[in-house]
Amino acid sequence: MDADRREPNRNFEATLAQTTEDIETEMDRLDPDEWRASIGNSHTKSNTLPLHKASPDDPGFVLRWTMDGEQFAVACDAYSRLRDNAREVYLWVHETRMRGSRAVETGESEFAAARLPSGDGDSVVASQPPHDVLDVAPNAPKGVVRAAYREKTKEMHPDQGGSKEGFQRLKNAKEAMVNGE
Repeated sequence: MDADRREPNRNFEATLAQTTEDIETEMDRLDPDEWRASIGNSHTKSNTLPLHKASPDDPGFVLRWTMDGEQFAVACDAYSRLRDNAREVYLWVHETRMRGSRAVETGESEFAAARLPSGDGDSVVASQPPHDVLDVAPNAPKGVVRAAYREKTKEMHPDQGGSKEGFQRLKNAKEAMVNGE
């Protein structure tokens, strides 16, 4: 959407702090294998949600998650404030999850619209930036990157209950940041 045409959404009464808490609660209820949020800068908490005072130049908000090996993403940049875009994403996820509790049978999961295409064929799935995978700053020193890698290995290694794909993504992120690839 054209940034010049974005308007604040006055229908959302919740603060950014309340919205990030609501997103975290909603993702706990959804119980994905993993999830993360992305905004237009690095003003995020360790759980990837925006800081409560975040005011990035680009107020767009993206929520990504993985469930049963499938990747999902929901994004909004319709409004001029991060809070409004994040709230819109939260409401969509909440309402969509609630549809799953209805007795209605459909051909696909309620989140089919948010499913990202597989890497097979001509489709390309955007990868998570290496610093997000490692949960470090984009310009983190190599020592910090290596330490973060060692810590994350404890939970993401397949021998510790992690997936092969997730561990490979972690290894690739470390290599990219250490070797500058």
